[in-house]
Parts: sequence; C-alpha cells; structure tokens
Amino acid sequence: MMLASELRLHGVPVLVVEKEAEPTKQVRSLGLHVRSIEVMDQRGLLERFLEHGKKFRYGGYFAGIDKPWPDRLDTAHSYILGIPQPITDRLLTERAVELGAEIRRGVELVGLSQDEDGVTAELADGTQVHSRYLVGCDGGRSTVRKLLGVGFPGDAATVETLLGEMEVGVPAETVTAVVTEIRKTHKGFGLGPSGEGLWRVVVPAAQVAEDRSVPPTLDEFKQQLRVYADTDFGVHSPRWTSRFTDAKRLADRYRVGRVLLAGDAAHIHPPLGGRGLNLGIQDAFNLGWKLAGTVAGWAPDTLLDSFETERRPVAADVLDSIRAQAELLKLEPGPQAARRLLSRLMDFEEVNRYLIGTVTGIEDHYDFGAGHALLGRRLRDIGLKRGRLYGLMHDGRGLLLDQTGQLSVAGWDDRVDHVVDVSEELDVPAVLLRPDGHVAWAGGEGLSVALERWFGAATG
Repeated sequence: MMLASELRLHGVPVLVVEKEAEPTKQVRSLGLHVRSIEVMDQRGLLERFLEHGKKFRYGGYFAGIDKPWPDRLDTAHSYILGIPQPITDRLLTERAVELGAEIRRGVELVGLSQDEDGVTAELADGTQVHSRYLVGCDGGRSTVRKLLGVGFPGDAATVETLLGEMEVGVPAETVTAVVTEIRKTHKGFGLGPSGEGLWRVVVPAAQVAEDRSVPPTLDEFKQQLRVYADTDFGVHSPRWTSRFTDAKRLADRYRVGRVLLAGDAAHIHPPLGGRGLNLGIQDAFNLGWKLAGTVAGWAPDTLLDSFETERRPVAADVLDSIRAQAELLKLEPGPQAARRLLSRLMDFEEVNRYLIGTVTGIEDHYDFGAGHALLGRRLRDIGLKRGRLYGLMHDGRGLLLDQTGQLSVAGWDDRVDHVVDVSEELDVPAVLLRPDGHVAWAGGEGLSVALERWFGAATG
C-alpha cells in the first residue's frame, strides 16, 4: 500500500492484487521506528498515525539490553510510535485509495510472464492482467519470487516461537509478576495486554513445525506456557494464533526484467528489534519514485537498478544485526559474557545512540561515492525560516534547498522543487534531496551532474 501511494503521487496507474478477501487482524508488528515515522511525516501522513498511536521512549530494542532511550538522536522524531499493524495497514490502504489506487481483494496471482514491453499476470479466477511492471510485495513465502526462480539463501529455521492474542483466566497482576521474573533470563517470552480484554502471548515452541503455515493450537500454547512459567495462565478464546521462526534469508536479486521484489518477499528475519514492517515500508519509499520515473520516461537507465544496489545492502546489514542480537540472547556462558560486555559499552552515550540508530533505521545510508559526509544519508527534518523541511516534501518530488538564492533547477523543474530558504541546522550552502529524502548533492561543484544522475536529462 505504501508503494501504491508513492506511485499514485506521480500519476502512475496502480492495481494491487491481494489474495486475502479481508484485511488480517493479526498484530505481528507493534509499531513504527524513527525512520518510518519520518517517512510518514515526509508525505504528510504522520498526524493520522499519531491519532491512533502512542509515543514511547524506552530502551531495550537492541538484543533486549535495557538501557535508557539515547539523547540527541539525529531526528526530529526521537521516539517509537506504538501502533498495531492492522491500523497501519488500514491507514496506508486509505491513503492509496484516496490517491486513486485500485485494490482487488480475494484474488490470487498464480502465474506471470514478461517480455520487453510488459508483464502478464495470471490470476486464480482465470483472468489476466497486463502491466508495464509488477512488484511482488507478497511476503516471505512470495509467489512472485518463486515464479521468477530467484534464490532465497540464508539461515534455515532452528527455533520457532508461538504468537497469538487470547484471553487469560488469572488476574493481570499475577501475569505481570510471573512474566517479569521469566523475562530476566528468557527475552523471547512475554504476555501483555493488547486491548479489548485480550493478551498478546509470545512463547517459544517445542520444535519447528513441519508446516509453518498451519496456525498453532490453543493446547500448544498451554503446553509451552507451562514449560516456561509452570502455569498456562488459564488462556482461552484465542482471536488468532501464528508462529514465526529464526530463519534469516535474503533474495539473490531484487529485480528480474520488469518484475521486482520488495519487503518480506526480498528478505525475512525474526522480529528482533522490530524492523520487519519498517524495512518493507522503507523499501517501498525507495522504489516508488524510481519506478514512477521509469514509467514516465525521464529516469536514467540506472535508476531502477539502484533500488537493489541501495536496499539489498541495508537488508543484509539488518540480517547481520539480528544474527548478533540472537547470539546475545543465548543463555550459554560465552554469549552471556558478550552480552554483559556490550551492556557496559552501551553505558557510553555514543554506543547506545549508534546501536539504537541502527535498529530504528536512521543509520541506514547509501553509497553515492566520495563527497560530503551528508551524501547518501537521509536528512532529518530541519527548521527553516518559513516552516520546516518535511512540510515541503509531501508531493514526492526532488528538492533543492538553496540557502544562497543563486542556484537553479532549470530543465528539471518538472521533477525538482527549488526552495530558497535558510536553516540554522544546516551547515552547507545547499542540498539536493531525492524524493525519499536522501542527500544526492551537498554544496560545491557538480549540481547539474547530480540532477542528471538522479532525475534524468534536462528538458527545454
């Protein structure tokens, strides 16, 4: 839905095909990290999310090591936004529909073919859809990825976790007391209220299921709760149940011709640090303007390929971070010794700030070559004399922020806005921002080269 919205901002006709007839009620993601919050702000959507979410500023996001939320994060949004995934899904769907995206539910893609002019998608109801491009945003068991024959190497599942929402039959204070004690050593265990009288239950499974698409039973939850807590808390009446593993995989390629992969279709990992949904949103934010420019005909030949060269290394770094965090959660003496050492290191503000920055996505940056330290990094929201930066980015265009008043985007003004304004928070005379907010040029020579690299040839 994020990708559909980004494409519609640029007038690209979009069809979203979804095999589920109704939106899922499963709450697999609990919130938005800093970079995703910035993304929503850049598109004028943040107020909608704030109405339904709650801000948090507590630590424990890196391997569950309980340290305070760091000071001086490089962002105007130094918090986590707690918001259940179904609400995030709904808000993004509403946005896509507002912008004119067509959504077909209860329709499954079963085949595809492509040539140099476009893609033909075969649907389960026997119909076919023809398009210029197709993007598989269809999750870890991606049909699109399998039809393309793209490899999905990585770490196979070794452990499994049960997840669900259900009622409990004991007082809340009893649950809290037991869970607090267990989580001193077992960070993968938890019960917490999720609203409407339900509790979110997370407990390690006895083994990895042969068919992980089959939801776990209530009896499985009761059995494992008794293993870890000596009580099943009287759980009953589950709304939904699911399971996830510690498998970590990364697609060999993000693009095959006119078909691309994004989100969990391109990478999967356990939810340590909570980056899964956020990583998918940020994939879409990177891809949308590039695909739109390619459809419109102004994009350089290399622009669409930069989606893979930029986002795949980010996913690889996330997988490495999760591998490290998983080691630190083990109970053997070696991992516990490493955990104690890292905990002491995180008492240094710079270390704590960096590690939380990696989890929240604000340390992600792209390799644009040699140049200013800002090059390739996203620019946080900054105050201007006449407003603020992110308020100027709602339309998804490029932006030249010019503090000198002497520059020009003539020839690119159909794709790039020229804003003459000043900020006490920016120490370079001018910056060129891509539609995703990453710095494509920062002062000095070479503005026209950067404009052509990211926005194609000048017109007129």
